Amino acid sequence: MALVAHFDLELHQMDVKTAFLNGDIDEIIYMVQPENFESGDPKNMVCKLTKSIYGLKQASRQWYHKFHQVIVSFGFEINVVDNCVYHKFSESKHIFLVLYVDDILLATNDISMLHETK
Repeated sequence: MALVAHFDLELHQMDVKTAFLNGDIDEIIYMVQPENFESGDPKNMVCKLTKSIYGLKQASRQWYHKFHQVIVSFGFEINVVDNCVYHKFSESKHIFLVLYVDDILLATNDISMLHETK
């Protein structure tokens, strides 16, 4: 926030809806069928997860990995001190991105970079 004030940057906030559902699972995980799911004998049936779901211990970490892959593919570089801070520089234009769980804070001196990032 000090950098935003000092350099008079534009500040925007975004919330990623259903963020934890976007993570990819990198291991085999089975779960008990939901209560109202009817298919044969529910005591003997399980579901194999193919995507992350809410309540899964790994959901937040998988979401972060997916986000990191995507944002780096757009030319952002990760901050060496804080892994939730990214930046992108292009000549005199720059944009900073801060990720906190499923909230994103963007600070930039160029509106076109902001729209490109969104």
